[in-house]
Parts: sequence; structure tokens; C-alpha cells
Amino acid sequence: MTHPSQPHDGSAYFLYHSIGQYDGKAQDSLAALSDFTSVWGANDDEQWGMALGVRQKFIDGWRRLINAPQGTLTTTENVTAALHSLIGGLPDKMLRGKRVLVAADCFPSLHFMLTGMAEQHGFTLDTVPLRQGAAWLDDEDMIAAWGADVGLALLTWVSSTSSHRIDLEALVAHGRAQGSVIGIDITQAAGLLPFDVSDPAVDFTISTSLKWLCGTPGAGILHVAAPLALQCEPELRGWFSQPDPFSWDLDRFEFAPDARRFDHGTPAIMANVASLPALEWHSRQDMGAMLAHNRTLTGMMIEAVDDLGLHLVTPRPEHQRGGSIMVTLPKAVPAGALLEQLRTHAVFADARSQTLRLSPGILTTQEGVEKLLQSLRHAI
Repeated sequence: MTHPSQPHDGSAYFLYHSIGQYDGKAQDSLAALSDFTSVWGANDDEQWGMALGVRQKFIDGWRRLINAPQGTLTTTENVTAALHSLIGGLPDKMLRGKRVLVAADCFPSLHFMLTGMAEQHGFTLDTVPLRQGAAWLDDEDMIAAWGADVGLALLTWVSSTSSHRIDLEALVAHGRAQGSVIGIDITQAAGLLPFDVSDPAVDFTISTSLKWLCGTPGAGILHVAAPLALQCEPELRGWFSQPDPFSWDLDRFEFAPDARRFDHGTPAIMANVASLPALEWHSRQDMGAMLAHNRTLTGMMIEAVDDLGLHLVTPRPEHQRGGSIMVTLPKAVPAGALLEQLRTHAVFADARSQTLRLSPGILTTQEGVEKLLQSLRHAI
């Protein structure tokens, strides 16, 4: 059996839906953290200037990635915290007595959080169900459920359970006609598929720096379009919510005139430090080539899945899917046992129940795909 600490070349790494990797990632992160600790541990006054400068570079890297205007994006720990901050800052009239619309295949953590906020904020959480036997929510079902009484709709760009990609343009156009606040979770495709917060224009965007962006846990982002941000007064607030965090007049608190109002206490900068090298690495890549590489490998996998007689959970058309291929394993092949067998051959994937999730990225090779497929042929 392969020892867990043994290094692998990444050729059969299929976990980009979870944690992205690239050559030199460990060294880059280690160097960034070492530089940070050297300054932070020095007996001088350079610490805050350095730390806030790194955080700003992280923010600017994300702004460029999704074309977010200056002052519309800030850091957060994760998508759940980002959505909570946004909803906690909305004017009461935007949600009270209205519906908040989500798809049944949204990220479960967000659904858990919305369920807990519904009573306090006076909205009804409406979860649009999947059709019987379906692996993802059809766009037309979301549109059919989306009326003028929807105060906020949260869209999932790419599903983590099927890799289904929504028709964002059609859904946003419908939402605009209903007068709803429109937000989107781009976590499962950020860094692989091109995304622009203004095309079509959404009101807010949430994501993390994991997965295709190859960052670390805790490096989330919240983008809020300026017209909406200026109407928000987040209930979670603190010294960093102000135009000048170092203004400590207890009787003169005011919100910053931009996305900084969604900040609160001292920012968790370490995740930004560790993720910034990955963002900078990603900015130097050819995104078109990265996507083409993914499409070549996923095409090989879809063809082989058909030959193996496995059920494909993911949509076949490229424009309807993200970067993952997901298949249902036969009941006679327990997912846990299969993953352990793959691991012994340095093939890395994961599963949700009997759904095998496979996401090839920049390190994954055609030889790695063949190794995966050979292992599947032996197991099934």
C-alpha cells in the first residue's frame, strides 16, 4: 500500500472539486507563510502594514478574476459566513414576508444556515425540489418557482453533486423581471470557467479559494454590487467595518462606503497569506488551455464510463457542466472500498454515498485517466 506521506506526481489526481493542486504549491505556500511570520515576529512596527497589504493583494487578485469593480469585494472565512453576512445586512423590507429561493442541489451548508435564519428575518425558505430520479434541478423548474414574491434567490453556478451548470443568463434575466436580489455561489467552477460579475450582472457573489484555484481553507470572498452594498447595514460589525478601522470613537461609528462594511473584527489574514501564491500562480496561466485540458480528459472519461456500463450523473453537453464527471457506482461496489483500492494505485478521488466524483485538473494527465479507468475495469 502506498504510504500516505509519499509524494505523488498528480497525474492521477481527480480531486479538483475539493482541493486543487499545482507544481510547487507546497513550496509557494511555505515561502509565503515564512515571509509573513518573519515580519510578524520582528521587534518593530512593520506588522500591520505588511499584513493588510497582503490581504489587499488577495482582494485585488479575486477582483481581477471575476471582474469585480473596486470596493465591491472583501474577504470572509467561507461561503456560509459570506451569505450570513449579506443576509444579516439587508434592509428588513427586502426579505420579511417574502420567499428566499434555493435549489435542492445547492451546497447543503448554505441551506442549513438559511433554515436557521428564516424565522429571525421573516422569510420563507423555498427549496425547489429535483424531479423524481433527477440528479440536478432543471432551470425551467427554478424559473417556474420564481415569482415576484421572491425577495432573494441564491443560484448555484455548478452543482457539487452532479457538476450540472445552470443557464445563468436565462435565470438572471428572469430574476430581474421579478425584482429579486440575485446571488450566486461560484465555488465549484471559479478558476476553471470564466465568470464576470457584470455579465450578466448579479447582486452578490460568494466563493472560496479552494478547488480549481488551488488555495487554502478559510480564504473565502464576498462580492456585493455597489447599489446593494450601500443599502446594507450588517448586524455583524466591528472596527474593520468603518472607513478607518483605527477610529475608536465609541459614539461615531459609521459603515465604510463600500464592501468593507461587511468586515467586522480583525481579519483572518493567514488564509489570505497562504492562498495568495496560488492566486498569483493562477493569474499567470492560460485559462483557455486549462479548460481545454479538462475537456479532453473529461471527454475520455465519459466515453469510458459508457463502455463500462456505469450511470453518468453529469450532463453530457459541455456547456451544461463544470469540470467534474460524476458516476453512480453499482451497489455491489461499495464506494469506500473502491476509493481505498484506487488509493493503493495513487489514484485519488472521492464519493458522496455511491456517487463517485472525478475532477481532472492541471496536473492530471491522460496516463492518469487511463490508470483510473483500468482500476475501475478491475473493480466493476
